[in-house]
Amino acid sequence: MSLEDVVAGKRNEAGIAAVLGILKQQFGERFQTGDSIREQHAHTTTYLPAQWPDGVVFVETSDDVQSVVKVCAEHKVPVIAFGTGSSLEGQINAASGGISIDFSRMNRILEVNAEDLDCVVEPGVTREQLNEYLRDTGLFFPIDPGANASIGGMASTRASGTNAVRYGTMKDNVLSLTAVMADGREIRTARRARKSSAGYDLTRLLVGAEGTLGILTSITLRLQGIPEVIAGGVCGFPTLKDAADAVIMTIQLGIPVARIELVNATQVAACNAYSKLNLKVQPTLFVEFHGNEESVALQSRQFGEVVAEFGGGPFEWTVDPEERAKLWKARHNVYWAVKAMIPGYEALATDVCVPISKLAECVALTEADIEEHGLTAPIVGHAGDGNFHVSILFDDKKPEEIAKVEAFVARLNERALAMDGTCTGEHGIGQGKQAFLVAELGDTVDFMRQIKAAMDPHNILNPGKIFRLE
Repeated sequence: MSLEDVVAGKRNEAGIAAVLGILKQQFGERFQTGDSIREQHAHTTTYLPAQWPDGVVFVETSDDVQSVVKVCAEHKVPVIAFGTGSSLEGQINAASGGISIDFSRMNRILEVNAEDLDCVVEPGVTREQLNEYLRDTGLFFPIDPGANASIGGMASTRASGTNAVRYGTMKDNVLSLTAVMADGREIRTARRARKSSAGYDLTRLLVGAEGTLGILTSITLRLQGIPEVIAGGVCGFPTLKDAADAVIMTIQLGIPVARIELVNATQVAACNAYSKLNLKVQPTLFVEFHGNEESVALQSRQFGEVVAEFGGGPFEWTVDPEERAKLWKARHNVYWAVKAMIPGYEALATDVCVPISKLAECVALTEADIEEHGLTAPIVGHAGDGNFHVSILFDDKKPEEIAKVEAFVARLNERALAMDGTCTGEHGIGQGKQAFLVAELGDTVDFMRQIKAAMDPHNILNPGKIFRLE
């Protein structure tokens, strides 16, 4: 990540002025240009500087979205979709100014097809809102990034979370989309059928495109049945490598864990302080199993045997919902636990993902790197799929500390790529990881640019994200 990746793009001042006047007339009080609103819609949970939009439209229907995009397309003005603002790589920054489309009022659950295990939602629906709505149906939506993110934002960044080892990521759980394209037309990428061979897979193209190819207006999601029994627990290990090796063996043996999260000693201490846990400060795994009473007991016993082989334990597990909820709430609050470690410091949250067989080596080398350079940087990861996160604390008012952190992030990404991993397992590219995308995929990025140019010839959809066009 580098501040050089956040240079402001060229502004179309005449076009922006025209669009502001038109949208004010069309939307009245639902169009806002005040400083506080504009600042909120450039909020980004990273140290990258905020770049405000010129106006914010609170849309309520897909027709509203089409109207905004058509006006902006006519005047060649950027459009940036906004869900909850929880993205981590500057995805909502308005690099060239323009209009932010706020989806908080498009938060309706349109259909639940319980017999088919799917639902259709508007992009402003949040994951917690959806699961609260689904509770009485016996179904749930399993993708759970740390924030209470919007479904539209989760699809746009190809999010995942703690359940990904069992249920996959957003790319595995989105069946179809409707999206407004750069010319203002709304398309539907697929039907509700569980599989199709009908043409290009535009659903998968738009999932993870970070709003650069189309603006999502509805999402059809795959649902799961709520397990009969859920058991969760924790176990500590002598070293972080021992914990990672236990994860690797668990996956290789085919033990069907639903969640298996790796937390280093520094992060355990932060969670104890922030979330009022009482865990021993050592490398720890948070684990959860889903199934019936017999299968959960078997899985827990098998996992306990793996833990013992790597010097860990005891593995303490429970089916008590309140105890499990406290544990996973602490896991989802790790970012804020890190921020609380040194008040006033910024936290840069970054992630990489490596093949599961390389996880122990990559994590061990990263922890050694942190110690060698005197950084405060807790590690936590969705270890079951080789994805881990590092949150580095630093004084963002000191250029030398920013440079130190950027150098660490560069080494982390180089390390992951050398192991045939990726520079991001779930945060996305946004503004912050563009250089690493080129290092990872090389000439492939040129073909991404061609797709962008074909689908958005005037570069109005979230410009300046994922890659530069020049």
